[in-house]
Amino acid sequence: MSPLYLTVELTLSKSKKQSMAIPSKNSKAHPVPGTNLPAFCFDTIQELSHYAAHIVAGLIRERAALGQKTVIGLPAGSTPLTTFRELIRLHREESLDFSSVELFLLDEYYRLAPQNPQSHQAWLREHLTQHVNIPPDQMHCLDGNISEEQIESHCLRFEEAIELCGGFDLVLLGLGMNGHIGFNEPFSSKRSKTRLCTLDSVTRRGVASDFFGEDNVPSEALTVGLSSILSARRVLLLALGEHKAKIVAETLEGPSTERLPASLLQDHQDVRALIDTPAAANLKGVATPWLLHHVPWTDELTKRATLWLCQKTGKPLLKLTDEDFRNNDLHELLWKQGSAEKISHRVFGWMMKTIEPHPAGLDRKTTLCFSPHPDDDVISMGGTLIRLIQDSHQVHIAYMTSGNIAVFDHDARMVADLVCEYNKLFGIDNDKSTQMAHAVRADLDRKAPGQPDSESILNIKGLIRKNEARAGALSIGCPEANLHFLDLPFYRTGTIAKKPVGTEDIAIIDELLRRLRPDQIYVAGDLADPHGTHRVCAEAIFAVLLDWKSRGEPIPEVLMYRGAWQEYPLHEIEIAVPLSPSDLALKRNAIFMHESQKDKALFPGSDPREFWQRAEDRNRGTADSYNKLGLPEYFAIEAFVRWKGLPI
Repeated sequence: MSPLYLTVELTLSKSKKQSMAIPSKNSKAHPVPGTNLPAFCFDTIQELSHYAAHIVAGLIRERAALGQKTVIGLPAGSTPLTTFRELIRLHREESLDFSSVELFLLDEYYRLAPQNPQSHQAWLREHLTQHVNIPPDQMHCLDGNISEEQIESHCLRFEEAIELCGGFDLVLLGLGMNGHIGFNEPFSSKRSKTRLCTLDSVTRRGVASDFFGEDNVPSEALTVGLSSILSARRVLLLALGEHKAKIVAETLEGPSTERLPASLLQDHQDVRALIDTPAAANLKGVATPWLLHHVPWTDELTKRATLWLCQKTGKPLLKLTDEDFRNNDLHELLWKQGSAEKISHRVFGWMMKTIEPHPAGLDRKTTLCFSPHPDDDVISMGGTLIRLIQDSHQVHIAYMTSGNIAVFDHDARMVADLVCEYNKLFGIDNDKSTQMAHAVRADLDRKAPGQPDSESILNIKGLIRKNEARAGALSIGCPEANLHFLDLPFYRTGTIAKKPVGTEDIAIIDELLRRLRPDQIYVAGDLADPHGTHRVCAEAIFAVLLDWKSRGEPIPEVLMYRGAWQEYPLHEIEIAVPLSPSDLALKRNAIFMHESQKDKALFPGSDPREFWQRAEDRNRGTADSYNKLGLPEYFAIEAFVRWKGLPI
């Protein structure tokens, strides 16, 4: 095991003993106080994944040295992906031998063939097992393609296989949005065995993008039961991203209940919850640490606690009293910083400084907005782009991916039909465009529900998104010559699962930045999904900038923006750009140019509102939050934070 990690014995609440590698003082993990099971918060996903992978690797090596096999239960999905990549690296570069591993895949969709790209078996093969030396007869997967008559005996044999191996030495788990582990949905019995189960609607919505629509998601799945999972000698529970913050708090701080299957891990003898900072956002030990223990009252924490107090009391900053601080357990802040008047005036001044009507200043600059998808620019920061153009800056927009998988088939068919009818009208029957349109129509006719698109379909869907992006940018006054369609290779899989960012992606971004030499760049900061397009694009951009920094090259100012769903918390906002009603109306018109995403998007998420509605509600909500603090009242606000020059 890496010297970064120490094996220690911890005495826990309820008189439990646990022995597992924990982060040393040199790591960037922070124990989270106040949770009902041991939890560690990591600054970056890389740190978390490195730690989790080394736990697995250490156990494999330890048992192999004793001549014993290691029995491991693994999930599929995006959460463990970075951990798997680190395990693959350890195998290739540090001789981690998987030949003694008995591997069990924890779940599988029912009525899905193993070779189907959405099957968990195919996913695990692609992202782990084909890259390491686990013998085929030591890989155990549930068969989602068996008949109904075989289900009971198949599940029984799978359960017996786990028992014959001696039970799980370690189970790695992801955390579902409804608290499921494996496919053990809410109210699964803690005594449940391997079985067929019905998938909850929350679960099906969460994986809808993998199947190109919720209607294509299987309604049933096979899963290892809670009994086998809870009997594992060690358990690692992983949760990543802000979209998991609510369920993380319920799981780690709420009661142990079958209504929330993951919470049953509170009764386990050797468990760790490993979470990144966004996923930990709602935990008391992270959100309001001053309510649990002594904290160093830095400016950052003072600001956060005071803004929290405003929200809790419903008072603006300059109306807070000493009594408000005392009644809400902020006595120590008063002792350290002085009176309520002094504290609130300081925080008021800090928040006032965030308001910036001219985010690039008034001297002419070159600015570059990186848009991961073809509509993120106008949805997320359309008002700011309008302001930058009004301020006479040289505004460029780089569309990083084609976004072609997010177009409905009927839109592709409509364009193909239009091409055919147009060419027929003018007697151009043998034109290449006609042939392409006929190929698209034929491929659409052959395509089964949930099946990935053919190259011809992807091409026409990419053209739809490209022209919508062009129309949206032109509508806010950005010159067509300043639009850059990068079409990064990592995205070109035709499926939701993307390749890791490679040298070709990095080179494309590097070339654009060197050619434009922008003074200021804007990067999408929606980092909820560790393998989502926004985060992957941000990591690629930051990789280029960090390389420049290491070479001593100057790097531009980098501002991060959020998407349509959420805004940065008030205490994190560093630049707030006020928008007028006319700004918001022009922004809405630009969003409307993305016709394929309007009314109903292919991947809308769980929010029923259209993208323009989400964006407006968020922008007006941010302005309202500023108003409630007693700050100047604006119609709408777009907010940004500065990139600190560190990996994410």
